[in-house]
Amino acid sequence: MRSIKIGVLGLGNVGAGVLRILREHAQTLEQRVSARIEVKRVLVRDLSSRREIETPEGLLTTDASAVLQDPEIAVIVELIGGTTAAKEMVEQALSAGKHVVTANKALLAEHGEELFQRAQEVGCELLFEGAVAGGIPVLRAIRHGLASDRVQRICGIVNGTSNYVLDKMTREGLGYAEAVSKAQAAGYAEADPSLDVGGVDAAHKLALLALLSFGKRVALDSIFVEGIESVRDYDLAVAKDLGYVVRSLAIASREAEDALRLRVHPVLLPRDHVLAGVHGAYNAVLVESEALGRSMYYGQGAGMMPTGVAVTSDIMDVARTILAHRAGETIKEDDASQVSPLASVVGSPMDSLEHANYVCVHVAHVSGVLGRVATILGAHGVSIAKMRQDHPEGASHARLVIVTEVVSEAAMAAAIAEIERGDDCVEPTVRIRFMESED
Repeated sequence: MRSIKIGVLGLGNVGAGVLRILREHAQTLEQRVSARIEVKRVLVRDLSSRREIETPEGLLTTDASAVLQDPEIAVIVELIGGTTAAKEMVEQALSAGKHVVTANKALLAEHGEELFQRAQEVGCELLFEGAVAGGIPVLRAIRHGLASDRVQRICGIVNGTSNYVLDKMTREGLGYAEAVSKAQAAGYAEADPSLDVGGVDAAHKLALLALLSFGKRVALDSIFVEGIESVRDYDLAVAKDLGYVVRSLAIASREAEDALRLRVHPVLLPRDHVLAGVHGAYNAVLVESEALGRSMYYGQGAGMMPTGVAVTSDIMDVARTILAHRAGETIKEDDASQVSPLASVVGSPMDSLEHANYVCVHVAHVSGVLGRVATILGAHGVSIAKMRQDHPEGASHARLVIVTEVVSEAAMAAAIAEIERGDDCVEPTVRIRFMESED
């Protein structure tokens, strides 16, 4: 039986999942690839650390060169995370003529252009299915299943931590801090959850989805990002009364041939919307393309085994390429990571977008404040569809809940800024957009 030897960088949860799948599914993988996939070396920081999986003696090493410079190793699997050491090791692997599989969305979002170019120059593959939506094969579906179609829009839940927090707050009435603590206890959130709840992790994934869907690289700083930190249990309770749920969505749309708009922010969805039923840490991505229309990809968005499945599938793809004697080719036409040159575009600004909005203004309970807020909204062309006033028990301030008609981003932002400049505004205003009418 022929064999393909791989080297793994990192043995955290995902690394352990990959090794477990390769071990437990070995016979199935051999049948499907027509070769044995062998893990020759695994790079770790500390040989004495406790592992999620037992490893044979001699497999682990703290010497990166023992993995990257081993001539028998044909595939490097990068699972250490981060963007500094990971970038250096991926570059070394490619320069040594080794194919690379990674689940590192931050690395590719920030340095993908140069890494993809380097992979093309040396005739190697750089695959990253595990970098977006865990075990959901959404990148594979776009790259292969929709290769003959033209994607127009992507909309989805791609960060399980944010979805878990919002879902707990919605269905169990938890406060934000308590919901985050539960996510941490369940292993869905890091000790510092800011990248997840702040929307940055979702933005990294959205950039990769846009790369495959549109063939364009969008600068991260042109992606509009708004986290869920300001959303409170009160806002979700009002949303429920209105017939909506709140989800943090990553949305990318083709505005014109060379214009894309990418954004990550909380959205009010009707209760019967398909994404409103995505609970816990699950992910779901809706893809809208010209010929097929809408298709949806749903499943676990993170974790040892789900992400391990995606990474192992990439390893199998590379193994088939090696066995087919295609390692010397410079372009694999069905892989967007090998398309050259990668066109870079600046994401379209948010100002021209139009939404209806949920707005909760916290003001002192004084005479005339309602009139002041309504006057400011009117002056900026913001029409009020619904309004209600609430006085929290024991509080000296009032909550003004306003549902607006459809209005431009620029007008809504200007109105909120003026409202918050008033001395009677006692807390930051919460603003959540409703899903656009065409959805």
